[in-house]
Amino acid sequence: MIAKRTIENLDAAAVLGRRALVRVDFNVPIKDGKVTDDTRLRAAIPTIEDLKDRGARIVLLSHLGRPKGGPDPKYSLKPVVAALERLLGMPVAFIADPAAPAAVELTKQLPRGAVALVENTRFLPGEERNDVATARMLATLGDFYVNDAFGSAHRAHASTEAVAHLLKPAVAGLLMEKELEYLGGALTSPRRPFVAVLGGAKISGKIDVIRNLLPKVDRILIGGAMANTFFRAKGAATGASLVEEDRIAMAKELLERAGAKLALPTGGVIAPSLERAGENREAAWNAVPDGWAMYDIDAATERAFAGIVAGAKTVVWNGPMGVFETPPFDHGTVAVAKALAAATAAGATTVVGGGDSAAAIEQAGLAGKVSHVSTGGGASLEFLEGKVLPGVAALDDRTP
Repeated sequence: MIAKRTIENLDAAAVLGRRALVRVDFNVPIKDGKVTDDTRLRAAIPTIEDLKDRGARIVLLSHLGRPKGGPDPKYSLKPVVAALERLLGMPVAFIADPAAPAAVELTKQLPRGAVALVENTRFLPGEERNDVATARMLATLGDFYVNDAFGSAHRAHASTEAVAHLLKPAVAGLLMEKELEYLGGALTSPRRPFVAVLGGAKISGKIDVIRNLLPKVDRILIGGAMANTFFRAKGAATGASLVEEDRIAMAKELLERAGAKLALPTGGVIAPSLERAGENREAAWNAVPDGWAMYDIDAATERAFAGIVAGAKTVVWNGPMGVFETPPFDHGTVAVAKALAAATAAGATTVVGGGDSAAAIEQAGLAGKVSHVSTGGGASLEFLEGKVLPGVAALDDRTP
C-alpha cells in the first residue's frame, strides 16, 4: 500500500479559510457546449464537499483534451461550470486566465466554502513540460495542494507534479486515496486466491502488467485479441485474427514462465469480419479458418473464467474479452463483468481498471456491483505495471 497523507490527515486549522488548490480530472466529453457524461465530475464531489464543509476556499485545476499550441475555445473548461453548479447546488466562479494578477485576488476573495474552476491547464505552455515557473504561478492560487486526479497521476505535468513540491502540505484527495487503497491493496496485500483478468487488443500493451503480476497472483486469465498472439506462440492457426507477429517470441517466453498460472481461452467466437458479425460461430482456439478472425471468447471459456473468478478473494480486471463495442462480441466481456459482480456479492474485493474495462462494466450496468472502478485507464495500467506515478510520488508521505 502506498501511504500518502490525505485531506483527512489535515487538522481544522490547516483547512479553515485557506485556499485548497485541488487538481481534479475533469477531462469530460463536451458536445454543443454541454457536458455529455459527468462521471468524472461526480467522482470529485466527495473531496470538494469535504473541503467545503471544513471552510476551505476551493480552487480547481484540470486539463481537457489535447489542445495544440495554446488556448483553443474547443477545449475550454467553461462548459463544465454549469454541470458542476448543478452537482454542487451552488455557483462556481471561473478563472479564465490563471496568470492574470486578478486571478490571485479572486481566489483570496472567495468566501469560505466557495468553489472556483481554473481554465484548462493545457492552455499553459509550460504545463506538459512540468515547467517550474508554470507550477510557481499555479501555486500562487492556493495555500495547500490536493491531488484528486488519479487519471492524470501518471503524467509529470506542472499541475500534477511540480506544484506538489512548491505548495505544502501536498496531500491526496478522497478519490486518489480510494484508488491507492484498492489498487495498492490488491498488489501489496491481496486476500487469496488473487486472480487477474487481462484483455484488450495487444499483448505489447500488457507485457509489463503480466510480468509484474505473475509473481503476485495465483492465476492470470487472458482474453481479448491479445490471446491470439499466445495462440500463435503455441503453433495454432489464427486465420485473419489480430496477431502481433513481433511479439510471438515474447508470448512464448511468458507462457513458459507462467506455466499453469496463465489461463488462455479454450475457444472463441469468430466471423469473417466485424461487418459480417451475423455470420459468427464458435471455434476452438487452434481451429480458426483462413479469412476468419476471433472477436470474443466462447461460452466454454466464459464458464471456465467465471468459475475461477468465483473462487477468488481478490480480482483485478483490465481489458475487454472481445470487441465489446460490436455486439454480439460483447458477450464475453459482459460475462466477466457479471462474474466480478457475483464474486463481490460473495465477499471478494474486485477492482476494475479504467479505460475500456470501466466503459464495459458501466455499459453492462454493473459498475455499482464491484468494489472499485478506477477512474484512470493509463494510470491504473502503469500502476499495475509497478511503475511509480509522478503525481502520487510528489505527495507528502504519511507518517506513522
